[in-house]
Amino acid sequence: MSNPAVRTPVAATQVPGDLRMVRRLWPFLLASTVSLIPFTVFGMYLVPIAAAADGTVAEIGGLRGLGGLAALIVGFALAPLIDRLARELVAACGLALLGVSAALGAVGNIFALAAFCLLIGASTSILAPSIGAAAADRFRSPAAAGRAATLVSATTSMMAMLAAPVLAVPGLLWGWRGNLLAASVISLALSAAFFWRGRGRKAPMRAEGAERMSYLATYRVLARIPGAVPLLVVAMLRTAAFMGYLAYLAAFYDDKFDLQPGWFALVWSLSGASFFLGNLFAGRYIALERPWISPERMLVVGAGVALVSVAGFYFAPTLPLTLLLTALMGASHATIAACVTTLLVRRSGDLRGSALSVNAAGMSLGTFLGAALGGLGLGLGGYPGTALTFTVITLLAVLLSLRVRRSPG
Repeated sequence: MSNPAVRTPVAATQVPGDLRMVRRLWPFLLASTVSLIPFTVFGMYLVPIAAAADGTVAEIGGLRGLGGLAALIVGFALAPLIDRLARELVAACGLALLGVSAALGAVGNIFALAAFCLLIGASTSILAPSIGAAAADRFRSPAAAGRAATLVSATTSMMAMLAAPVLAVPGLLWGWRGNLLAASVISLALSAAFFWRGRGRKAPMRAEGAERMSYLATYRVLARIPGAVPLLVVAMLRTAAFMGYLAYLAAFYDDKFDLQPGWFALVWSLSGASFFLGNLFAGRYIALERPWISPERMLVVGAGVALVSVAGFYFAPTLPLTLLLTALMGASHATIAACVTTLLVRRSGDLRGSALSVNAAGMSLGTFLGAALGGLGLGLGGYPGTALTFTVITLLAVLLSLRVRRSPG
């Protein structure tokens, strides 16, 4: 793993090419990729896992909610502490917890699976903000730092799309337990590597002799960062609308177009590819020295497109138009995510780790809210009720995006 310190000064307005950044950031990109494997295995093999635990699919599947709850609690509780240690040491802790949780999941009984879900949520709430902030710290330019953080999130979204087919082949050889044990070994090896490189390194907040900030003061300073609070709320609302929409996507395509699971896999790939490409290209564009559209304006545009897409999706009369709106939903939400990450990194300075941690916790809350509110809308008003629910949530995100645009950069 390469030294996280910046070896060659980068001009204040210069953003290196993506390939050059990937060469410098590959340990963090690898860590973000590995972080998704355990929960992907859990989703892919839910039926045999439930059978091994002597439970129903609904009972075992419901344990995933524990992960979101743990991510919410741990993310908020540890946010002020993320910037008090070297990024590599924080990431090493997250990876170690990830490895332990994957090993527990391989045990297969209901108590081990409950612990697995709790620890996965806790580990990702530590790992995601630490590696995002670590990637941003590698570059002095605010534009390059924001681009580095969005590269991490783009890699994560790409792995979310590719994880299932990639894991399917080794799963044929050693089953779901083998996949979890392999994830455990890789996570623990990466944890040791991050720990080795992080020994003796100073925390970013103290690198220049800065005064240590108290726990509660960190939240107060974050709240005073221009646009930070509405940005965090936009991220939570965006996640609620998008994850809630995804939760009922298969059922909608089955009910309206009688789309079987095999064909729906292509729809899922379309959504995942759209999100990945939207995140990748939006993050790259707003990292340019003088983009035609500022990140603040692009945030508004992305939220506006997401609003139009979700309002029309449930009422589209044909399959091709519905597929087009599915792609627009993925790309627009990815654009919002890239803008939020970039602006938080640029505006938070040395507190970017804390800001990203709060952001991750808020998105965990959004995942819960989206599924719950979408289900409520579906129960009360069918798919029109779901459409109204997600439209209102996205409209609130649009209004807060306008507030971010008016805040001083």
